Formats: sequence, C-alpha cells, structure tokens
Amino acid sequence: MKKIFITTIFCFASVLLFAQAKVALGLKVGANFANTDVDNAESITAFHGGAYGLIKIANIGIQPEVLWSKQGGNELSIGNLTKDWDLTYINIPLMLKYYLPLGLNLQAGPQFGILTNAEDDDDDISDRLKSSDLSVVLGAGWDVPFGLQLSARYVLGLSDINDATGEDSIRNRTFQLSIGYNLFKLGK
Repeated sequence: MKKIFITTIFCFASVLLFAQAKVALGLKVGANFANTDVDNAESITAFHGGAYGLIKIANIGIQPEVLWSKQGGNELSIGNLTKDWDLTYINIPLMLKYYLPLGLNLQAGPQFGILTNAEDDDDDISDRLKSSDLSVVLGAGWDVPFGLQLSARYVLGLSDINDATGEDSIRNRTFQLSIGYNLFKLGK
C-alpha cells in the first residue's frame, strides 16, 4: 500500500510539473566577435547558427543548443609565425536560464566544442590543434512574448586548443549576439 501511495504521489507531482512547464524548439543565428588569448591578436567578426530547445518551469529554464560557429583571430603570433586563423566548431552549449520579470533572463552554462575545420592563410592546421574545446558561457537575454529570443553572451575558453608540444597555450574567446525564433511551443 505504501509503494502505491508513493507512486501515485510521484505521478501526480510529475503531471503538475509538466502542466506548468513550457517547452520550445527553435532556430537561432547571430554574430561572433572572436579572438584568442594570444597577445596582440586581433578579433574577427564571424557568425553562428543552429537549433535550440527550451524547457522552462517557473523562473528556471534549461536550454541545450547545437551551433555551427566560426571563430579564430587575425595576426596570431605563435612561435615565429604570424597568421590569420579561421576555425569552425560545432558547439553544444547547455544553458541554465534564470528568468527575471518581463522575459529578461541571466544565462550560464558549459559549452563543448568539436573542431570541424582549421586554416591559417589557406593552409590546413587542424593537426596542430586539439579536436575539442571546453568553455564556460555567461550572458543575458530577453525572451519576447511572441517567440523571439535575443541574447548577448561571452564564451570563455577553458581548455588549451594548441596541440603542438612546447608552444604557448591558446584559448578561444568569443562575444556573441544572437536572435532566435521558437518554431514550436507547448505550454505557457
């Protein structure tokens, strides 16, 4: 009897939570202002785009994303070479969103990146870089009532992407401005 009671309470609580949950799926695009932590490197302006999902209960949301992202930097001095780097990643951020009034929100979470292409002045340098990148993402956004999402984020690379032994460490740094649109929405 005790197991049936506990199971019933658990099922009832799950139904109540799901009834209060908002679920959305959408697409997003935006600008990247990317650089690395290498001294005297210049930023590049590039773009990112992809898909996201959102599960929101009360004032907390979880938003996983899959983004195609151009990153890198200009005039990177590594050893005795100075080159422009064009890096392409598939980034997977998992954002925790804390909602304030009017749809404003604060965002934070980890991001895992998979390097798909790396060039410096038209030469392939993917063998000199690590194939993955771990970052922390901090930002703010506004979920507009009619399905738009606006956000500004700073992506701080935690892992050294330089795979060449004996050389200085290199970490990605990216400021992102994004606009997204909910294609599918269920709940409040």
